[in-house]
Amino acid sequence: MDHSQAPVLDALAAYHSEKQTPFTPPGHKQGLGADPRVRAVLGDAVFRSDVLAISGLDDRMSSRGVLAKAQELMADAVGAEHTFFSTCGSSLSVKAAMLSVAGPHEKLLVGRDAHKSVVSGLVLAGIVPVWVDPQWDAERHLAHPPSAEAFRAAFAEHPDARGALVTTPTPYGTCSDLPAIARTCHDHGVPLIVDEAWGAHLPFHPELPTWAMDAGADVCVTSVHKMGSGLEQGSVFHLQGDLINPDVLKNREDLLGTTSPSVLLYAALDGWRRQMVQHGHALYDDALALAKSVRARIAEIDGMHVHGRDDFCGPGRAADLDPLQVIVDISRLGTTGYRIADWIREHHHVNLHLSDHRRTSAQLTHADDERTADVLITALRDAAAHAGELRPATPVGIPDPADLRLEQVVLPRDAFFGRVEQVPWEEAAGRVTAEMLTPYPPGIPAALPGERLNSAVLHYLRSGVEAGMVVPDAADTQVKTIRVSVED
Repeated sequence: MDHSQAPVLDALAAYHSEKQTPFTPPGHKQGLGADPRVRAVLGDAVFRSDVLAISGLDDRMSSRGVLAKAQELMADAVGAEHTFFSTCGSSLSVKAAMLSVAGPHEKLLVGRDAHKSVVSGLVLAGIVPVWVDPQWDAERHLAHPPSAEAFRAAFAEHPDARGALVTTPTPYGTCSDLPAIARTCHDHGVPLIVDEAWGAHLPFHPELPTWAMDAGADVCVTSVHKMGSGLEQGSVFHLQGDLINPDVLKNREDLLGTTSPSVLLYAALDGWRRQMVQHGHALYDDALALAKSVRARIAEIDGMHVHGRDDFCGPGRAADLDPLQVIVDISRLGTTGYRIADWIREHHHVNLHLSDHRRTSAQLTHADDERTADVLITALRDAAAHAGELRPATPVGIPDPADLRLEQVVLPRDAFFGRVEQVPWEEAAGRVTAEMLTPYPPGIPAALPGERLNSAVLHYLRSGVEAGMVVPDAADTQVKTIRVSVED
């Protein structure tokens, strides 16, 4: 296929050249009605290209096939059979994928390190989750994706499961053994869904971890806005094989998606595909070289340790690692990742990615260069030099793996929509939570609807909030009270 084309961008250029006059939404009419103060911040170009997809970018019948052509080119670029664009983020895309595999009261194997959007899908659909435990690194207090053996054991216990879902790479850059997990699913005649939100770049360079379609997954959800050049909420989901009907997948996306998709998001997805096909290999040559240099420079900072394959990969750990996720252990500085990240933002106007009780991280992409790398290194060096100001850090009570794994006693849907009450956190042990309690980022619930709480997880959340953890989806974001089910 001719990847010099960008059907959405070409249609936008034609729309502008034809000087069309809209009597349709959006109501700002290409910025004419927008407040000048808003335009001064967002820019006129944003409003000028914010046009209606149908009876705007394309005609009323979509006869020009603008979006269809762009999706075909994306599928060809990455070797998928079908690709669908989403302007509602991978949070919607993963729900559509789940609903195409399992329905109400049907089982789905799910890695327990799943993102909160997956849990939302369980709540909406009434799917029965069969949780597959991640691999726990007790030394570093970090979870890696579940092993293929764990999925095999879950299928042996639940042969009626309709499929499986695994998250890889994780926000920490660690990857599962996808080929083995895909084989396990296919041995049982069911599909594998991969939440690959952090892996948009993986198809475009051989030194990056194997991406889901090459590994044999059936459907893969990717957030192009995370590691690619998409705008926020720009997501795609790819499909291959015959275990999921593409019409069913599209139908589920239609059920959940917006009827007013953003052409801006479509255009960015389309342009990113062209950029990657034409220049992706060279761009990631540079990005990988920069990541190697950045990792070496951070490792020279006293009190900082950069996690690499030796730490994260091997038996009982991850199968692979994305080197563009630079995870820095700062525990020797005697403080927390929360405090380091906040101090660097305040003093250097640098926003780090993921922080926890002992780590912080920097996400590198093809957009970074020596200038941004120097800014990062300067900020980290300065933070290490001022570590004394960040001590003592409030300790976070990290549970043992056995305590961290809560028992699912009620369906997530039933707990979420059932009768609830708010109780003090000290009284919540033994109660069934009716909400998600999710440290964010990375957005993996510590407790989710239908799980029975214990004192260890409650103390972890409360001490975490005191130390700087953010739990945004709790009814009480300070986690001083917990929403629990009213049990008869």
